[in-house]
Amino acid sequence: MYYLPYNKSLKAFSRELRNHSTLGEVLLWKQLRAGSMTGYAFNRQKPLGKYIVDFYCKPLRLVIEVNGGYHFEEQQQLKDKERQSILEDLGLYFLRFEDEQVRKDMDVVLRKIETYMHELEGTQQPRIPCQPASKRSWR
Repeated sequence: MYYLPYNKSLKAFSRELRNHSTLGEVLLWKQLRAGSMTGYAFNRQKPLGKYIVDFYCKPLRLVIEVNGGYHFEEQQQLKDKERQSILEDLGLYFLRFEDEQVRKDMDVVLRKIETYMHELEGTQQPRIPCQPASKRSWR
């Protein structure tokens, strides 16, 4: 088993993000929620450490991000890359889609997600060893 720190201080902001989702996030959530597409449950706007991810499937340690327009700005791309690297170091896997791609080509997006999830199902070992919670600090 692995440990991902939960930051309670992000709970209110996470709820706010759920109430102000992009159209792509809303459309993808309709497909992912309650395991309707894949048989796996997803969380939306899930706090993980000091970050909030768009969608998270705990059993597969899969993060799905839907990138809106501001993600194309150079500064934001650097932040996204650093954030993803930190979360991957905790053993998470990432898929990223552009908001426009989700809105216009949902079938392709869903096939990519399903294919990647099937690949992850075959992963027997966690990407990182379990560490005691005291060795991980997000404050």
